[in-house]
Amino acid sequence: MTDPDTILLEAEETMTKALDYLKHELRGVRTGRATPALVEFLKVDYYGSPTDLKALAAISTPEPTQILIKPFDIGAVADIKKAIETSGLGMNPIVESKQIRLNVPPLSRDRRQQMVGHCKKMGEEQKVAIRNVRRDANKHADGLKGGGKISEDEIETLKTEIQELLKKFETEIDRYVDDKSKEVLEL
Repeated sequence: MTDPDTILLEAEETMTKALDYLKHELRGVRTGRATPALVEFLKVDYYGSPTDLKALAAISTPEPTQILIKPFDIGAVADIKKAIETSGLGMNPIVESKQIRLNVPPLSRDRRQQMVGHCKKMGEEQKVAIRNVRRDANKHADGLKGGGKISEDEIETLKTEIQELLKKFETEIDRYVDDKSKEVLEL
């Protein structure tokens, strides 16, 4: 049998993971500005195994609208180029001897609105995830009733704390989504 503190702690840990996942996903959302996060987790078929681009190359942004990729292994240039072309990012890689340059085209107003919608959708998905955590935590709290060791008042207090935790994480999710949406809409 678990105790109220364990239930609350496990709920908070799981909600934190949902928030961290959202932060990670939002980093990869394209804005009008070049950022290494756009391509660093791109999977490159490197000697038969899918490998993150950041493990194969140094990625920098020499200009606000450019990403420069310098592979550690020159033989990987063609594989990296192919991965970028098939990624759906809508960018055309320019190979310059031992490096690849990406020009980040400006986003149209419609595309920016689509990206904001995508950010909000990702936020909603994580809210659903943390609400499921709340539901499970409340079930565990109800499971404590039968033992007789924990009073009804303590169980109600636990449920209130779980609800407050949910509100705190929902606010955080909204804040991250709003910040990313502003960044996407910024010209």
